[in-house]
This record gives sequence, structure tokens and C-alpha cells, in this order.
Amino acid sequence: MAIDDLIRIMEALRGPQGCPWDREQSRDSLKPFLVEELYELLEALDEGDPDKVREELGDLLFQIVFHCQISKEMGQFDMNDVIDTISKKMISRHAHVFGNDKLETTEELLKRWDEHKKQEGKNRDSVLEGVPGTLPALLRAHRLQDKASRVGFDWAKIEDVFKKLDEELSEFRQALDKKEPEAIEEELGDIFFVLVRVSNFVGVNPEDALRKTISKFIHRFRHMEMRASERGRKLSDMTLEEMDIFWEEAKKESRNSDS
Repeated sequence: MAIDDLIRIMEALRGPQGCPWDREQSRDSLKPFLVEELYELLEALDEGDPDKVREELGDLLFQIVFHCQISKEMGQFDMNDVIDTISKKMISRHAHVFGNDKLETTEELLKRWDEHKKQEGKNRDSVLEGVPGTLPALLRAHRLQDKASRVGFDWAKIEDVFKKLDEELSEFRQALDKKEPEAIEEELGDIFFVLVRVSNFVGVNPEDALRKTISKFIHRFRHMEMRASERGRKLSDMTLEEMDIFWEEAKKESRNSDS
């Protein structure tokens, strides 16, 4: 099957004899499903399972086709218009591939990319525009810092970032000592923001890093629960030292499976 077949399936689902649930959906009602499918795809990518990645890409594509069908019914645009728009945009922004521009480095490419966005009427007031406010905070911080660094607003070396991190940790401790809730929240946010800067310096997406760490934590915690259950016990009845033995087992198991 091709994309046209999927479009026809969507048209049938939304048609007079189609599925009642699909016919009732709107742009707003589909928002949670769009987000859910995106994160399921990210999880599949982290796991590295090609079959699951293929399936989740299909689920996400279905959501896109769904939105295009609703827009077509509203007389706004259809899937072909969406494909046409993105194709023209990519050709325009990659003149070094489809045109005569000569770019030697990634830095030159990013500057030219921003120039094209401005020509398209985007980022007119600030280089920070274009980063959605609905992004997860960690990813949004990453994107905003990346944009700021492109115009030179950045530390020269990672050691400078570490100094800033030490400064923020000191201010956080002071806020804790004073027991000031608002200051504690503010200083903790500053620590997260600087940690994002550290991640950017070493070329790591902080959202990806934290998501993988969360998955690792879940795996190791489940190992503790299963080991405790094998002994007829609950984690809540165990000491921290006892749980730590199972935690170290899980860590060793993870290292062996990776090797």
C-alpha cells in the first residue's frame, strides 16, 4: 500500500458509512493522541526495535493523515498541499544541495537556515522565536540555548559552565538554609538550565538523556520488586541496605547485557 491508500482509508472512516468514533473527532480531540503517538515513537527509537519503530511511525503518520482529512473537509488544505509545502520549504532551505550555494561547515549551514526562516517571515523579532512553548521544559531549554549560542551568547569553554554550575549550587544551598520556597524553586530551575548548557557542550540532547535514564531506573526498580517478590517480601518492608543489594544486581545485569 502507498500513502494514497491510507488517505482513502481515512476518507472512508470519516465518511457517512464510516466509523462513528473517527467521524466525531476534531483537531482538539486528536491533540492528546498526536502527543501520545510521538512519545511512543521516541520510546521505540530508544529501544532500537525496527519493527516497533515501523509500527509507531505508521501510527504517527495516521494522525497526520487524520488532521489533513479534517482540514480538507473544512476546505482549507489536504495531504497533497502539506507535502507540497514541506517539499518547497526543504528545497528552498537547502540551496547548497538543490541550488548554487556553497557551504563548507555546519555553522554556515545553520546561519543560512536562520536567514531563510527570516525571509519566510519567521524569527522577525527575536532569534529565540520558533521554539514552541508547549515543548517539555528540558527540550525547550535545549532549543532556546542552541539558538542563543548561534549568535555568540555562550560560554567559551565547558569549564566556564562548570563554574556557573558551582555558583548556582551554592545559591541553591543558601536558599535551602533560609527556607525560602520561591527562592528554592528559582535556584533549582537555574541548576537545571545550566545542566542543559553542559549537555549542549558535549553534544547530548538532555531530553533524550533523561528519558533513557528514566527507562533505566524503571528497569532496575522492577528488578528490585521481582527479587523481593521471589523472597516473599515487599520493598516497603525492606531496609535501604537490602534494597541496594538488588539495585546493584540490576546494574550488573545491565552492564552484562550491554557487553
